[in-house]
Amino acid sequence: MLWKGRRESDNVEDLRGSGGSGGKVIGGGIGTIIIAIIVYFLGGDPGQVLQESPTMPKATQDEPYQETQSESEAHHFVSVVLAETEDVWTDIFRKMGKTYQKPKLALFNNPVESACGNAVASMGPFYCPADEKVYIDLSFYDELKNRFHAPGDFTMAYVVAHEVGHHVQNLLGVSEQMQQLRSRLSEKEYNQLSVRLELQADFYAGVWAHYTETKGIVQPGDIDEALNAAQAIGDDRLQKQSQGYIVPDAFTHGTSAQRMKWFKKGYETGDIRQGNTFDAEDL
Repeated sequence: MLWKGRRESDNVEDLRGSGGSGGKVIGGGIGTIIIAIIVYFLGGDPGQVLQESPTMPKATQDEPYQETQSESEAHHFVSVVLAETEDVWTDIFRKMGKTYQKPKLALFNNPVESACGNAVASMGPFYCPADEKVYIDLSFYDELKNRFHAPGDFTMAYVVAHEVGHHVQNLLGVSEQMQQLRSRLSEKEYNQLSVRLELQADFYAGVWAHYTETKGIVQPGDIDEALNAAQAIGDDRLQKQSQGYIVPDAFTHGTSAQRMKWFKKGYETGDIRQGNTFDAEDL
């Protein structure tokens, strides 16, 4: 992705190290770690799964975080990607007669308190609809490359675009509808809806890639990197790696094949109207 020298978003908050403006950094706890493992490997929704932990010590130091060179590069990269999502979705919403409200992107590495509950870096990236923020630990770059064998800068771009896709769902009222249905559904039924929610976010990531490519900044192989990432973090593959067997009823994000399919559909069509995963008979 030809990203260097392009506009960086002003909506990035740095919560790394001992603290940061716009958020709270908290001490760790065994309950939070257990929740993190569940979310990370089984693909749970942090907005639903995270619970407020017991009172834990707050960080007391307030020195700015010192980035390594690779962290600095990743910081600038995700800032550019966020800016590109802002441009694409602002235009799409304008054509729909709506106003796009830009989300914040919070960088963190220590346990942090979001409006959806306490989070730790091992959870991987997530979106919190309550504060309209995308939370990302930049070390997830290395996780994708080394653990999931999904290298490449566009891999991380796909991750950012997917989480921004959840923000789009929040603005369109989809997230609220999901929340209203939660208490009326069994866990199995809700998981099935969650899969459709996540696949729609993958579709929206593909829509973003479609319009970003028209700017001439997507390089050959970038889309393949995104598809490889979608395959690497499918529920079936993650469950097989973490527990040795697959439990379809516990799927919350979709299989590798499904995630690839919906990202590709969004990328090829660029048409937000074709992303209604909730009515799709064949995911």
